[in-house]
Amino acid sequence: MYKSVIIGTGPAGLTAAIYLARANLKPLIIEGPEPGGQLTTTTDVENFPGFPEGILGPQLMDNMRKQAERFGAEFRTGWVNKADLSRRPFTLSVEGLGEIQAETVIVSTGASAKYLGIPGERENVGRGVSTCATCDGFFFRNKKIIVVGGGDSAMEEANFLTRFASEVVLVHRRNELRASKIMQDRARANEKITWALNRTPLEVVAGESGVTGLKVKDNETGREEIIETDGVFVAIGHTPNTGFLEGQLTADEQGYLLVNPGTTETNIPGVFACGDVQDNRYRQAISAAGTGCMAALDCERFLEATELEAVVR
Repeated sequence: MYKSVIIGTGPAGLTAAIYLARANLKPLIIEGPEPGGQLTTTTDVENFPGFPEGILGPQLMDNMRKQAERFGAEFRTGWVNKADLSRRPFTLSVEGLGEIQAETVIVSTGASAKYLGIPGERENVGRGVSTCATCDGFFFRNKKIIVVGGGDSAMEEANFLTRFASEVVLVHRRNELRASKIMQDRARANEKITWALNRTPLEVVAGESGVTGLKVKDNETGREEIIETDGVFVAIGHTPNTGFLEGQLTADEQGYLLVNPGTTETNIPGVFACGDVQDNRYRQAISAAGTGCMAALDCERFLEATELEAVVR
């Protein structure tokens, strides 16, 4: 029996772990097969406060983990494949660990960026392939960039990247865009954005120094070509990692968990959500860490209240 179990070890989960461990609550943190979350796939992180020269993503996550361990947080590796949140204590079924019971649960499982699933894509993440313009745009100053996607996210990313890039080519597999009219109009009014519509991405082309191009097929003619580029930003959406919850927590139409405004409280008392799993707007390491702090404080106050209630009874 644990007072609190944190599921996920990105910036949100690790920040929650630091706070709960310092409160002497001895939290258990369950980390999946990719500890550290999406930051472990990045290289230089230059927008996390406190590191004027930047820091490597994996190093930042390792530092946060060590900080939590210093105060007594317990880490165990496993995959939560089922959660029974119908009553307290909650029961988590963890592959490799069996069943674990917890008085409170913090869900910080993040959201996974959707990928195209083409050759050369995954192996070049951090070498020119990215899913976060805000995170990596700065590294492409005065370079030519491709953004793949046709929704609002793609338009937003393309517009943002024109702050740095010399040219942004927007590639989409259809002639029509899914983005709202206002977002399309903003992108079309941007002189730095050029268009390669009705083209299907086939392969990310790379050399020793990283990405050099994107091979695409013209869907009208069937002709294949390589669009030269220094970077490929995939902007086709994210998927919240909530499948194991089986719909027990209230979510929006995209699957992001809903919390009470100004808190990290879900629809089930004693269950809290923080980080990208409940944030479909910002998705930044620092904002995730902030909600991790909130979740820990919400969790601590919930435990204090329930313990006081038990004493009164």
